[in-house]
Amino acid sequence: MALLSSPPSPSPSLPSPPLRLRHLRGLPPRPISAASASADADADADADADADHRLVVSGGGRLAGHVGVSGSKNAALAVLAGALCCSSGAAALRGVPDLSDTRTMAAVLRSLGARVEERGGGEVVVDAGDVTSVEPDSEAIGRIRAGFFVLGPLVARFGEAEVALPGGCRIGARPIDLYLRGLAALGAVIQLRHGKVRVEAANGKGLVGGQFHLDYPSVGATETLMTAASLADGVTILSNVAREPEVADLAKFLVTCGAQIEGAGTSTLVINGKKRLHGAEFTIIPDRIEAGTLMVAAAITRSCISLSPVIPGHLTSIMDKLSAAGCKIIQKGRHILEVGVLLGSKLIFLVLKIRTLRDFVALQVSALSSPNNGDLQGFYLKTLPYPGFPTDLQPQFMALLTTCNGLSVVEESVFENRMHHVKELQKLGARIRLSGSSAFIQGKRHRSSALSGCPVEAADLRGGAALVLAGMAAEGVTEISGVSHIDRGYENFEAKLLSLGANIERKVEHQQQLMTGIA
Repeated sequence: MALLSSPPSPSPSLPSPPLRLRHLRGLPPRPISAASASADADADADADADADHRLVVSGGGRLAGHVGVSGSKNAALAVLAGALCCSSGAAALRGVPDLSDTRTMAAVLRSLGARVEERGGGEVVVDAGDVTSVEPDSEAIGRIRAGFFVLGPLVARFGEAEVALPGGCRIGARPIDLYLRGLAALGAVIQLRHGKVRVEAANGKGLVGGQFHLDYPSVGATETLMTAASLADGVTILSNVAREPEVADLAKFLVTCGAQIEGAGTSTLVINGKKRLHGAEFTIIPDRIEAGTLMVAAAITRSCISLSPVIPGHLTSIMDKLSAAGCKIIQKGRHILEVGVLLGSKLIFLVLKIRTLRDFVALQVSALSSPNNGDLQGFYLKTLPYPGFPTDLQPQFMALLTTCNGLSVVEESVFENRMHHVKELQKLGARIRLSGSSAFIQGKRHRSSALSGCPVEAADLRGGAALVLAGMAAEGVTEISGVSHIDRGYENFEAKLLSLGANIERKVEHQQQLMTGIA
């Protein structure tokens, strides 16, 4: 079915909005059990919006110790949206990171009438049993791209939805045509008008099973179509889908809720739609991008740290590159926890077997240089869909390569506009030459620091993290503005780095103070 692009006036080929949509829109929002907590969060968000956050990093120090890895941001956002598929019972989610993006997604769900209770400690409970709207808050959708993921569950469950075009980091076009063409293959009729996407089931009831081949293995399109197909009537076959761990985690969540999905983690999904799904308990996987960022923190400061929990299979391409550069990475065991106990004057380590639902382990990362092994060496890196090297770690690895010996090449093949951090790294003294989608990095000069601290600005989430890492390796002080980008994707980022010994401080200046200073 072809994608329809309609003029501002209603298309005569589309059915009139069914009574169900009018009924849903006419209902007042359902009371939220965590309303007071939500109000406090909104107040905090308003206060943050009126403040200028900066990170001040003093470089040159080494890191040491152990650091925890939070639940995956990208998996949590997809699972939170997927919870809308559950028409009975609440979804009790664990490992949800406390981020501005996850709080925005909670606001999106609440705008639909779902109950969202944030209990702290990474636990979030979503009850979507009595959704009262199929049109989420446009402002919230405009703040994060993942807000668009609610389109799949809504149209699958209610036969219709109207969602504003998504926001997020400006790192590339990231078109939504795959989302819409895929929904059309499941029996949807689509209109684009006034900055919104309106989707309705052509039969006036719901989506039907079908076949769709993705021209590119888009993560967002795969997740949106997977949730839609889980409630479609019949069997859906999706080919050339994304294989990322976050996609597989969403599939596991939906299966836990009663869906029938085969092929998660492969390039083909076979989904037998169900009439309804139910809530369930579920734990989000560890964040492989945060883990990779912390591993780079050890490498760029030539330090030795350990981190957990991680799933080593999700980090293969990352560990391969760090190992090639000269880092040593040791897996601390499977389902094994080492506990230090002080008995008298002796420190005794007890090795305890632990039982978990997933293969979470600890990794030790060492980049300590010595006269025998020399310093880290540069390498070639090309971003690719999973299991290739993740584009979300390209900026951080580029920062690392500026401190390595020799010439390195970074080729960005996923997003056409993910090089904003290059200019900021150049301000710090990095020798980088851009040519199209490739960056040629000349490493540090012999016996000299590659980078020198200065004020820089984060333009996006991962680029901002790269600037923090670069500041930790630079001589002097680096001040990073645009910290709100970093807060979107890293839970307690500076606190974790501080726990490892980094010299980093957050400074907050309120806009009123800034205006007074200008006056």
